[in-house]
Amino acid sequence: MKEIWKVVKRFMPPYKRYLVLNIIFNILAAILTLFSFAVIIPILEMLFQIKTGVYTFEAWDSGDFKDVAINNFYYYTQESIAYFGPSGTLAMLAVLLVFMTLLKVGATYMASYVIIPMRMGIVRDIRNLMYDKIVGLPIGFFTSERKGDVIARMSGDVAEIENSIMSSLDMFFKNPVMILVCLGMMISISWQLTLFVFVLLPIAGTIMGRIGKKLKRSSLEGQNQWGTIMSNIEETLGGLRIIKAFNAESKVKARFAAENDRFFTISQAVARRQALAHPMSEFLGTTAIAIVLWFGGTLIISGLSSMTASLFIYYMVIFYNIINPAKEFSKAMYAIQRGLASMERVDKILNAENPIKDPADPAIIHDLKGSISYRGVDFSYDGEHPVLCDIDLDIPAGATVALVGQSGSGKSTMADLLPRFYDINKGSITIDGIDVRDLKVHDLRSFMGNVNQEAILFNDSFYNNITFGVDNASPEDVERAARIANAHDFIVETPDGYDTNIGDRGCRLSGGQRQRVSIARAILKNPPVLILDEATSALDSESEKLVQEALERLMKDRTTLVIAHRLSTIKNADMICVLHEGRIVERGTHDQLLEMNGYYKRLVDMQSF
Repeated sequence: MKEIWKVVKRFMPPYKRYLVLNIIFNILAAILTLFSFAVIIPILEMLFQIKTGVYTFEAWDSGDFKDVAINNFYYYTQESIAYFGPSGTLAMLAVLLVFMTLLKVGATYMASYVIIPMRMGIVRDIRNLMYDKIVGLPIGFFTSERKGDVIARMSGDVAEIENSIMSSLDMFFKNPVMILVCLGMMISISWQLTLFVFVLLPIAGTIMGRIGKKLKRSSLEGQNQWGTIMSNIEETLGGLRIIKAFNAESKVKARFAAENDRFFTISQAVARRQALAHPMSEFLGTTAIAIVLWFGGTLIISGLSSMTASLFIYYMVIFYNIINPAKEFSKAMYAIQRGLASMERVDKILNAENPIKDPADPAIIHDLKGSISYRGVDFSYDGEHPVLCDIDLDIPAGATVALVGQSGSGKSTMADLLPRFYDINKGSITIDGIDVRDLKVHDLRSFMGNVNQEAILFNDSFYNNITFGVDNASPEDVERAARIANAHDFIVETPDGYDTNIGDRGCRLSGGQRQRVSIARAILKNPPVLILDEATSALDSESEKLVQEALERLMKDRTTLVIAHRLSTIKNADMICVLHEGRIVERGTHDQLLEMNGYYKRLVDMQSF
């Protein structure tokens, strides 16, 4: 109960007015339910001559309002029987019951109607919060999380929250109100008997609560396994070409079947335990009614209670109206346990700490020149195995510096530290003399453009891919950027030109075309600092030539950090730094490095061979 209230309290503030209206309509529905039963008892008593006294009308201010109201109701019933007869009075009773029921169901509907914006709104807010958090978290977070599991949390877990917690909100607020109102009436009828009821209900609640806790544990395990299955599917779709090339279909099928069987076993246990909710609540409710019936009947028979038999029947009707909401409430709590398990998984993302933070008093660069300095930089991804050690590097404004070396030497890591995809462990990185950690992350990245080995494009048009992240770009600006990137010609040859959809991750384009669209995007952004991460390494010779021409135009008059495996593409760099095991072991121009006859010379010889 405490956990569900914490969830509701977190997301409820924007929807308080809906909650207040829901409670008002639920109270109204509960009161109407009580009175619809209350009018039956005195009428039946007089119709079947259980009460044979003669009643006279009393002025409304002549005594206690409750006693006067009961007396006058008996008086009007007596007059109705005398005037219309028993059959006519029963007909009037039927009409009154229909009218009272109409008011009651109307209030019940309005209670559900006003809670829907809160229910659906909270789910929408959770989805928005998750998406915002995923976009805001650093890249390092996703190196330890599987993409499929993150997708499962955004889809399956949020859907489970909607299906269990949010769909139970109406019951969560309606049933306690009904129970409290009914208990209030029961206390006013017989506090002794109600005290006995107060002993029974907590016992039943404790039994249901213990089963519910086990359900939450099983549900959490099931949701984790669902995340594993989603990761498996995501990996399979991404690696389908390799699976087929290596005839590994049977292997991945067997792995998926094993994981799916485990999910089946867990889900079966959860479903069986959840199916226990209704029979268990039915059994406990009937047991409670039987005990109260025995105890109350014994009190009346022995003369220890002032209740009449008809009043005891009314008391039992009210008590039955507590049992039904209590059963529904227990079923809702079973469903809520599954939702809480999903909320726990969602919170792992929502509560994830983002170490890349803006400074409290950020520095501002009005006119960026683009000079970059690495000073004594150390970095490790896990805190134990160093990736970069004592890096010192100065890149003058407008210069082109290339990073070369074997795979795993730290080239891409050096580039990733500049826009603060990760934060360094030791030392400093400055741009125009200002530490990058003293700048707002948004401002820092606005100075930079990226062109990567894998051109990351979106399932959208050429136009929207080129203008991605650039506001207020005109069609003329987009076309000019595409021309500089050698992309305009093939774009206009497509059916809808710049409005043509390029498919998922640009799957309708060749590698060279994707790269040129990526370069056009960087050209349109017009950044003073450019990071090129092996931008031509995956291309054929003809595509490389076109892309290299586009890159040279893009690099003109910009500070450029180039990561290259093909050494022929960086011959004209102002400085080439050779990295080995996280350290800069050589630096200089192409010719100077060849003269050193060291690491760089060996790399050139291997590529020449």
